Order: sequence, then structure tokens, then C-alpha cells
Amino acid sequence: MKLPVKSLLFTYTVLYMCFVMHTSAIAEMPSENQDIQLVPADKFNLTQWNITLPMDENRDGKPDTKTVQQLQKYSHPDYFYLNEDNHLVFAAPNKAITTKNSTNTRSELREMLRGTNSRLSTKGGANNWAVEARKGADEYGRVGGRLEATLKVDHVSINAGRPEVKPAYSVVIGQIHAVKYDNTSSGFGYGNEPLKIYYKKWPEHETGSVFWTYERNLAQDDAKRTDISYPVFGYTWDDARDPGVKGVPLGEEFSYTVNVHRNTMYLTFESERLGRVTYTKSLVSNVDAYGEVDDADNPYSYGGDSLYFKAGAYNQCSSSTKEGFWYAACPGSGNWQTDKADGNYAQATFSRLKQGNSSAPEIE
Repeated sequence: MKLPVKSLLFTYTVLYMCFVMHTSAIAEMPSENQDIQLVPADKFNLTQWNITLPMDENRDGKPDTKTVQQLQKYSHPDYFYLNEDNHLVFAAPNKAITTKNSTNTRSELREMLRGTNSRLSTKGGANNWAVEARKGADEYGRVGGRLEATLKVDHVSINAGRPEVKPAYSVVIGQIHAVKYDNTSSGFGYGNEPLKIYYKKWPEHETGSVFWTYERNLAQDDAKRTDISYPVFGYTWDDARDPGVKGVPLGEEFSYTVNVHRNTMYLTFESERLGRVTYTKSLVSNVDAYGEVDDADNPYSYGGDSLYFKAGAYNQCSSSTKEGFWYAACPGSGNWQTDKADGNYAQATFSRLKQGNSSAPEIE
């Protein structure tokens, strides 16, 4: 039986339209070769971090902060993003808006043990950790903690108005920070830092140095309150020599592990070329990392503090021209593209970043 011509035309038309629609749908689907725009949280576990950035887009007079929840879908093309290898890039110009108690810019994560539960106070025990000896330590979000990172420093400022100032040409890539208390009558709560991990490279040097500092846990107006530096690869900020083959060039990876177990901070630094360096420091006594008693320090170190990790790029090339230890008068225009072109910024790229529970140290 033959179908009428009109019926055949209608059938062919319907089939053709279905074919066209199907083909268009396939064409609009992303292929395996097309780039998918990923954010850092797609490749790194950022469920217990927020971030402070060197900008003020909401114009509230403070550096912008992205909450844990916001961070899961956030990136910034200049300051916080994944590169072509899906590694995490942090960048901070010399000159930009800074936090209240600092003149240094940062693109830096702050550990938030509360996750997305914003009903818990940022400074509260549930959102931070403490050493085991601290009174009420079991009420904290964690006792001790562990921070692991593999990274390379891509750039530090190549200009400084006061090159002799120790923090010039440097960036902090990891920290333990103490919460600042409203009442410090207990002898704790000054908001100091038992650990800052530095990379510093003078512009004319072949390589840079990796070192760490411990800040004596004293009141801000105490003249003995200072940062004591310990060398890792190369020298510390007290030595202006070129570390040469003993140092780390820009773009070369190294790793650090910060393991605060019970009452002790165990530090491990590793480089494929330079090997392994370790330090041990009690956080409940004034014995330093060389095993000597430091009579000038708080006798209980950070034993009564609330603590948290930080990681990223905390640019130490302050643009402030004030007199003082921290003020290197580093140049900057406040415009990212200009400052990047002029070399007035710091940048670090992390291929690995992980925080969590402490572990018993390996016995060597």
C-alpha cells in the first residue's frame, strides 16, 4: 500500500527536524578537549579554609574575605586560581589594602575548623586548636594539627626602598598563628606567631633561602618580643650572602610538614636536590629549637593559646615608609597589572596542600 505524497513529505520533514535538533545538541555539549573552568576547590580540599585577598571590591575599607562556603566556587584571575597544571596560585602585590594589624598584603588561607557552621565564633575554641597541655584542650576543635605543602615560589619583589630591612624581598608561605584575646592577663592571647615559613631572595642572587621563625610569645610592647630565625635551605634573613647551590631558585619545588603533636612542633622540610631538614620545638616551654633555654621567652611558650594554620602568599615587602623592623618601603602603584610588570609582587604555586590531625612523629 502506497502512502499519500503529503504523508510522506510530513514524515520526512519530522525526521529531518529531529536529526537537526539532535546534531545541534551534540555540538553544544562540551567535548573532552574543551577547557572546563575549574576553581581551586575542585582540586584542593578547602572545606576548612577561608581566604583573605589583597583587594576591597565591596569597599568596606578591609581586605576581602571569602568564607568557607564561598570559597568552594571561587577563584580570582590575578590572586587565587588554578594554573594549567591545576596547581594553586597565590599572588599579592607590594601595595594593596591590608589587614588591621599588618602593613603586608596577602593572598592567604586561614584554617577554619568549623567549616560552614558560621554559628561558631571565628575566635572560639571549636574553630581553633590547642596543645594538649592547655586547660580545656578537649573542648577545642582539635588537639594539635598537621599542615603539609609542596610548592614553588615563583616571584618575590625585586624592588625595596630599604633593602637592608630583614623582611625585604621575602614572602611567608605557611604559618601557625595565635588568636588575639581581649584579656591577656593569663600571659597568653597576644596574637603572636610560633611559626612563619619564609622564602627570601635578593634580586642579584642566583637562589633564595628558605628559613622559619619563632616569635617569642610576649606582649607587643615588650622589647624582648622578637622573631628568632632558623635556616633550612640557604641562610636566614640575618645573612645577606648568596646561598648559591645551597639555596632554592625561583620555580623549584620543595615541601614542608608542620606536625604539632601533643605539645611539640615537629618541622620537616624536603627538597629533591637538597635533601631533608628537621627541627623540633616545644610549644609549652621556653626551650628553643636548638635545645637551649631562652630566658627571654614566655616560660610556657604558646601553651595557653588558641592556634590555627595559614598558608598561601603573605608578601613581606611592606610598602610602608614608617621607621621600624618590618617596613621595607617597597614600591607599588596599587594597580595589579602595573605592579606585576614592574616586579613589585610575590607569588607562590602549591601543587599540594593538606591540613588535618597530627600524628606521632617518626623515630629516627
